[in-house]
Amino acid sequence: MNFKGDFINGRFIKIDKADGEFKDISPADLSDVLMTVRFKHDHIDEACLSAKKAFHSWAHFSLEQRKEYLLRLKELFVSHEADMAQAIARDTGKPLWDATAEAKNLANKIDITVNFSSKLIQEERIVNALPQVDGVIRYKPRGVMSVIGPFNFPAHLPNGHIIPALYAGNTVVFKPSEQTPFVGQLYAELVEKAQFPAGVFNMVQGDGESGRRLVAHEAIDGILFTGSYEVGLKIKQETMTHYWKILALEMGGKNSTVIWDDADIDKALYETLVGAYMSTGQRCSCTSRVFVHEKIADNFIERFYQSAKKLTIGHWSENPFMGPLINASAVEKYIRFQEIANRENCESMMRGKALDLKHKGHYVTPSIHLVKKFDPKSIYQKSEIFGPNVAIYTVNDFDETLQQVNSTGYGLVMALFTKNQNLYQQALLDAKVGLLNWNRTTNGASSKLPFGGMGKSGNDRPSAHFAINYCSVPVSSLEDPTPFDETKMAPGMTLVK
Repeated sequence: MNFKGDFINGRFIKIDKADGEFKDISPADLSDVLMTVRFKHDHIDEACLSAKKAFHSWAHFSLEQRKEYLLRLKELFVSHEADMAQAIARDTGKPLWDATAEAKNLANKIDITVNFSSKLIQEERIVNALPQVDGVIRYKPRGVMSVIGPFNFPAHLPNGHIIPALYAGNTVVFKPSEQTPFVGQLYAELVEKAQFPAGVFNMVQGDGESGRRLVAHEAIDGILFTGSYEVGLKIKQETMTHYWKILALEMGGKNSTVIWDDADIDKALYETLVGAYMSTGQRCSCTSRVFVHEKIADNFIERFYQSAKKLTIGHWSENPFMGPLINASAVEKYIRFQEIANRENCESMMRGKALDLKHKGHYVTPSIHLVKKFDPKSIYQKSEIFGPNVAIYTVNDFDETLQQVNSTGYGLVMALFTKNQNLYQQALLDAKVGLLNWNRTTNGASSKLPFGGMGKSGNDRPSAHFAINYCSVPVSSLEDPTPFDETKMAPGMTLVK
């Protein structure tokens, strides 16, 4: 793919007098240079003003009119599914089967938004909200929404913000991750083919400074972000005085799976392997910690270890289970946390190390550490590593286990494997998470459900099904069709005739 520049006001604009450039190199094969990206900070201003100018007319389109554009885009998502899957695979390194599942979700999001989530913004009439006065709740768009995309799901996660934002009548400025600009450009090309009105959707490439300028821009009314806690915190700090901006921050996780003594061991084993190592651990919902009941711990841990050793690792085209980490810094961080775990008295059952494969890339092996003693101050036990590492704890008290689940400050998702529904009901109240799965892994989510966490994992703006909520403003109206009645005037008033 040739680098086309930024997509602003309905067309791609070449970059002249760039403020910088970087190469987009596949982490699965360091000889695979996807494209050289040039960026210009002034384009942030142009894109935001373009979106602001387009907002008024787009907001006045009916839902049905906006739906027509989205269905046209859906057809393009379907017809270019294989192209998008390969772009995702090359840009992230994730196996083609994993990338294909992501590409399929693009069209599904449109279906779910227009046919299911749209009910959340339907007009509602309340008869006699006041005596003889009806009340009506309607929803209108917020304005210009900036979407800051992550690298791990470079198409699906931004799309999860973009589609409800557009459907609700907002305009969008999208900044892809600088790790995955190739996917961002292809996404913009498909929107271009769908022929949305100029300025309704804009895409700008860039670095961290580009992102900072975008979220701080005066024309931006909302910031829809998916990424790390550290970057989310910077966005919050950058916009402290921009009180009118809605922030939807979907951040990281240090997710736990609890496996009790009555669990279906085979199911728990499979689901936990998927939860821990799918996408090479580069999912905010990945399983980082496993709490196993002492009665089944030895059996589970040994089988988990033996199964993890058999996971295939390789280039995306070979369809292994695991691909590479995203870049050299991620590999360095992953290896460094192996050492931190060892220093903090955790037993290394399976050591994570860099791999030298046929395709030279950022490949690592999965790893397992046995935690001898829970320590809420442990750097290893409370930090999100974003790699294929699992800490395993042996436990016997459910109340105490939930306290340990809640100890990291993150609160995205927990999985519980048990036949005891009472334990599940207890966890629903006591686990400080936004998602709780019963006899299913932490990974994966339905767009028909809300997706968001507590604590360091989010700011009470769940996405997926609920995304259309933060893309809309509820407007209340009292509607009184009755004629004026002088007998109901307040005391002490006289109308002059």
